[in-house]
Amino acid sequence: MKKLFAALAALTLSVVLLAEDSNVPHFKLYGFVRNYFAYDSRVSTAGTEDLYYWMPKDIKMVGNTDVNNVSTFRFAALTTRLGVDISGYEFSGYKIGGKIESDFYAGITGVTGTAQLRLRQAYVTVAKNGRNWKIGQAWHPMAADLPDIFSLESGAPFGPFSRTPQVQLEWNLSSGLSLTAAALWQMQYTSTGPEGASANYIKYGCTPELYLGLNYKQDKTTLRLGGDVLSIKPRLVNAKGLAADRITTWNVFLYGAGSIGDLNLKAKLTYANDGSHFNLIGGYGVAAIDDETGNWTFAATRNATGWATLSYKGLGNWVPSLFLGYSKVFGTPVDVLGDKKDDGSYMYRWVKNSADTVDYLFRVQPELIYNLGKLQFGLEYMLTGANYGKPDARMHAVDRLHLVLNHRVQMMVKLNF
Repeated sequence: MKKLFAALAALTLSVVLLAEDSNVPHFKLYGFVRNYFAYDSRVSTAGTEDLYYWMPKDIKMVGNTDVNNVSTFRFAALTTRLGVDISGYEFSGYKIGGKIESDFYAGITGVTGTAQLRLRQAYVTVAKNGRNWKIGQAWHPMAADLPDIFSLESGAPFGPFSRTPQVQLEWNLSSGLSLTAAALWQMQYTSTGPEGASANYIKYGCTPELYLGLNYKQDKTTLRLGGDVLSIKPRLVNAKGLAADRITTWNVFLYGAGSIGDLNLKAKLTYANDGSHFNLIGGYGVAAIDDETGNWTFAATRNATGWATLSYKGLGNWVPSLFLGYSKVFGTPVDVLGDKKDDGSYMYRWVKNSADTVDYLFRVQPELIYNLGKLQFGLEYMLTGANYGKPDARMHAVDRLHLVLNHRVQMMVKLNF
């Protein structure tokens, strides 16, 4: 018994000493309980139990009936989030911290299943002399700036959306000016290809995605300009053995944010080649086949997309905002092969979000949030239009164009902590 009391006394003394040590990391728990309630006037392409919205589906006639012209409704709390911020530890002048963040997205197939805890972010930070490292799973630097709306897709597919494994360096060049460089991998948000959406293509390529960007932040103004290069191998083998074909694409963006009094404005423009790993409208096809080696030459679709938000915080507990988005698909720069399979899909084309059958996409989304302390109530109306058509040899919808609309009404109840 004396040994037990001695051990407890030693443990208590250790805890007291650690509490007085300024080098002991601090843990800050945060998160929210969030419920969405969503109604759609039309069957749509959407994920996360149809709460993460992309676009309405094209007309599908069975007899004299468009079977996609059907209303749907759902509500769920699976986007509830839990996170821990770690800070306060220093060693030899290095400030060390980290983050772990999760929600309950996993485990859902279609609209059934039991929500399970999944990883959103998990990274460590190391900072010294104006150089800040971030290593782990975090927001892609092209996707980190999100619009002021409460819907789950956060402006996708009108802007990049991706959290991904990475090693990132932010270098402070002067007051308000910094440079960001990163090497990134793929995990949840992946490129499309012959196997569907998969991280195998970057694994076969053995080459990380590379990003470089310039940031300016002063007072209430933020500007970012950046771009990335991605080189993947869509196939490991071909009919002649190991495949040597590869597709290399690049993407650029410009982001700005500022405020005048209680009026806040954000805007983002992105030009993407493929862009499927960003949840954009994108894809690629085979432009040529080498008969001697069996290797393929690829061509990627091109997409110019952008969004803007305007929000006003001068009405007390009420916060109105407006989101506007537009995306234009240009197809590939050269003709691609187009032999069809029995199911009607193309043998030598791979797309995400109907990239080869959409000419343009737009969204108008007003919303209103009421803040009751840490409790929030939100109501929004989302009008999304997709101009569908028959694709040509360059994976661009140019024939039989027709506009398809969806009206979404969504409510949110959220408790922050």
